[in-house]
Amino acid sequence: MDGTVRKAVIAAAGKGTRMLHLAVNKPKHLIKVRDRPFLYYVLRNLKEAGITEMILVVGHKKEAMEEFAREYHDEFPIELVDQFEVAGTAKYGTAIPIQCVKHAVGSEPFIAIFGDNIYSSKDIRSIAMNDEFTYVSGFKHAHPEKYGVLLTRGEFLEDIIEKPNTFVSNLINTGLAKFTSEIFDVIDRVGVSPRGEYELTDAIRMLAKQGKVKVKEIKDYWFDFGNPADVIKVSGFLETNRDEEI
Repeated sequence: MDGTVRKAVIAAAGKGTRMLHLAVNKPKHLIKVRDRPFLYYVLRNLKEAGITEMILVVGHKKEAMEEFAREYHDEFPIELVDQFEVAGTAKYGTAIPIQCVKHAVGSEPFIAIFGDNIYSSKDIRSIAMNDEFTYVSGFKHAHPEKYGVLLTRGEFLEDIIEKPNTFVSNLINTGLAKFTSEIFDVIDRVGVSPRGEYELTDAIRMLAKQGKVKVKEIKDYWFDFGNPADVIKVSGFLETNRDEEI
């Protein structure tokens, strides 16, 4: 296959309870950072990475997301998919947004990203490989025990260990991935995890056992926009890194 991946799925249906009062009246993805919604910077970096179709999976306070899409429709080619309409509200977990976009994505490969995480366009391009493999992004972290840890053999993923009690690796899963349409068949076989959720990592592990998943290491940066203090952190980062600004 030639070229690079042009589609992206952005999961943004959640409430963002850790953002406390900042997310009472809006999804946390729309909290303002430097006078723009955080989601704006996520989509901007996707666009700079060559993404020309953006499928935004919404749910909680979707009217605010619809308003966002209208406001920025000249800058970003956004298609909205309502997770609650497609899958209902009872099913929960990181696998559900991907399951909901099967018809919107079709047979093309796509980038998958969480709407409360931001990566550089360079790191996004590094996994936008239009081939037969799935790619996941890893980040070397000082406290891997707090995350899902990637076990690798060469460039291939062997397994993902969630919050290991003993050290196995410092390369953690950041949530940025590239999938082929094969993910939809695999994800339908994912059952409920011990914590009562449908986990995307379970689908990735199935593919990894077949030797179909490669790992790319994050070279620039990764921010998880999870709590009120992150508003100041991301704002400061954008201030000091002019090359990542508009």
